[in-house]
Amino acid sequence: MSNAVLIVDDAEFMRMMLRDIVEDMGLEVVAEAANGQEAFEEYQNKKPDLVLLDITMPEVDGLEALKKIIQVDQTANVVMITALGQKDQVLACIKAGARDFIIKPFDQERVIDTLDHLLAVSGV
Repeated sequence: MSNAVLIVDDAEFMRMMLRDIVEDMGLEVVAEAANGQEAFEEYQNKKPDLVLLDITMPEVDGLEALKKIIQVDQTANVVMITALGQKDQVLACIKAGARDFIIKPFDQERVIDTLDHLLAVSGV
């Protein structure tokens, strides 16, 4: 599967916005999830090339989901999505294996640049 993307955010509106950006880039959204547990399950089922993962979610948060994903796949390309003011959480995610992060409310160009860069360096 090439350029497959998993979008994870508890807000359906945010998933829809990200889906539009990702699909406009010519990438394929293979799954969406509303919490970290769903994200981990979808990651295992779909093995996407990229994951856009919100940090703050109910049940299992993004940091815990990231740790689970990295535990089963150390090469996972995960980009964290965070609100302003979550610097400590962003640093924890980078230490846990996230490749990059995007701050909400996000700018479409920032999302595109981040994903283009990650695709280029990962060779996906």
